[in-house]
Amino acid sequence: MLSVETFETIEEAAGAVGERSRFMAGGTLLMVAVNYGNQGFDRIVRTSDRRLGEISNAGDRVHIGAGVTMAKVAASRDLAFLAPAARSVGGPAIRNRATVGGNLFAPHPYGDFATALLALDATVHWADGREEPIETVLQNRGQSIGLAAAVSVPRPQADEFRFLKVARVKPKGASVMALAAWLPKSAGRLENTRIAFGAMGATAARVKACEAALNGTNLDERGIEPALQAATEGLSPQDDALASGWYRREVAPIHLKRLLIPERRL
Repeated sequence: MLSVETFETIEEAAGAVGERSRFMAGGTLLMVAVNYGNQGFDRIVRTSDRRLGEISNAGDRVHIGAGVTMAKVAASRDLAFLAPAARSVGGPAIRNRATVGGNLFAPHPYGDFATALLALDATVHWADGREEPIETVLQNRGQSIGLAAAVSVPRPQADEFRFLKVARVKPKGASVMALAAWLPKSAGRLENTRIAFGAMGATAARVKACEAALNGTNLDERGIEPALQAATEGLSPQDDALASGWYRREVAPIHLKRLLIPERRL
């Protein structure tokens, strides 16, 4: 018998989550497991804590509750730079339910929004007060214990942040790959670049060789060429129903170039 328990605060819910239970945020993936009779859990934990749905400014960063939906991100003026990533998640019905926190733990080939957060060097705030870089959270996702209460992201300058999703079924298909880039500049040249790929492994991942190749260069065809050659270094793309790992590796430099130097449409 499956039971559902609702707690007033995220802290209480975190204390109630155990081995045979699952936390319910938007439910877009959890309810699939329920409908298909997943026997790995018999208890659903949820919370009515309003803090999870809040977006607020904190200095030069934006604080996003883990329960904020993709639809709310897309509609927020403070998060306009993340709107393309939010709109890439499913169709309207999914975006009205899918949450920022849930996207952190979405399995391959999902988790497009987490790819954007990784490129932005987001911080994950846990219900017990801990804070961790999103890169650490994604790397240790299978061993993570606790509930994510929020994420915080820096606010990039205009045109510093870019996102691209590649899908066979448009506009709401699952990803062949997702790409995100944070491209700060100093004296006209790229500096502290962050490049992240989604659906190119078990979780979203940075390509640090590609970042290193971009730093100190101009954002033009000549400047990005070494980065394109290193586009998949360290990545382990998987075979699935959408694409083979070989195909993903072959087309990644093409889509990275489109992200870095968008084609002009006449």
